Amino acid sequence: MHDARYESAVLDLLMSHRSIRAFRDEPVPAGALREILRAAQQASTSSNMQAYSVIRVTDRNLRSELAAVAGQQQYVVTCPEFLVWCADMERLRIAAGLEPSDMSCNAEAFTIAAIDAALAAQNAAVAAESLGFGICYIGAIRNDIAKTAALLGLPPRVAPLFGMCIGRPDQAPLMRPRLPVQAVLHENRYDASAYADAVADYDNAHAAYLKERSGGRQSAGWSEQMRERLTRPPRRIGRFLKEQGFELTD
Repeated sequence: MHDARYESAVLDLLMSHRSIRAFRDEPVPAGALREILRAAQQASTSSNMQAYSVIRVTDRNLRSELAAVAGQQQYVVTCPEFLVWCADMERLRIAAGLEPSDMSCNAEAFTIAAIDAALAAQNAAVAAESLGFGICYIGAIRNDIAKTAALLGLPPRVAPLFGMCIGRPDQAPLMRPRLPVQAVLHENRYDASAYADAVADYDNAHAAYLKERSGGRQSAGWSEQMRERLTRPPRRIGRFLKEQGFELTD
């Protein structure tokens, strides 16, 4: 790979992404939201299944309940727009005129739906940022995934994956560094030999970022943060998915 630099407005936009958690008190115009969602729909989708749905949450009481599930992240309540992206196999069942017993929702089906939702959401994120808005993904709605689904009235074969805050930014946070390319790119076969040096370099960059962001109160490297994260009890969503009709055993 060469070190040549390429100039592109799209590349500049993608490289400038930051999670925004403070928003101006102004609505996202209906036309802008429509274009953001239309852009989401243009994302790649497996076999044109489009196996996702988006719940736009405008009820502030409902947002408060979702914020409580998500660890009291109050920007869920205060952001101008809050969307919940769902894996959705139910629309396909209805469209195909199938009975639930006629349709297999195995691990592959859930994987397709989750990937479709993630691809569409990332298109929406880029579209929003291209229009001058900021976004923040909220994975913590899965802290109690069954409660989130109940709050949103989700039927079987639909599962909430993550939320997304959208609005005009009212902050300019530091750019969070990412792992170097050599830590994520493999050629032909998986090769972990580059990890030690790449992670060590990234730990230093991450520690410097965190120190500046926190005003000197924190300075953990990435691997230290990930060690702490990976030793916490994980979210348990398998039982919920099974109860929703996703059989993940095959």
